[in-house]
Amino acid sequence: MSAPQSNPVITDVFVEGARKGWSIATSSTLPNVVMAFIIIKALEITGALKGLGMIFAPLMGLFGLPGEAAGGLFDKGILTGEHLAILAPAIYLMGSQVQYLGRILGVIGTRAKRIPLMIVISVVNAFLAMLLMRIIL
Repeated sequence: MSAPQSNPVITDVFVEGARKGWSIATSSTLPNVVMAFIIIKALEITGALKGLGMIFAPLMGLFGLPGEAAGGLFDKGILTGEHLAILAPAIYLMGSQVQYLGRILGVIGTRAKRIPLMIVISVVNAFLAMLLMRIIL
């Protein structure tokens, strides 16, 4: 005979959820955000951000964005509010591709030959979303 199951106390559930959330924030989210800022700052200091801006200018111009939008930030004054509105759907649609590859697709056993197609689909979706936002704005 098994022991009767007791319902967890709501405060215990909350505390456990807070612990898990804190763990995710400090071990995953925060390091990724810091890495992004460091990469962008390194690109800016080395002048590579301007080079990327020139390389991506024709493509980003299709969406009404400056070339630097491929790697620049709003707080640097490169992007306007309108630029952010165009970029936001693309960021949401494909902003975590590297994490998805390592944490989800690899863990669930996705065949390696299908992963590039999944990435291409995400990129196409992001471009279509930016074009739609460009039309709307």
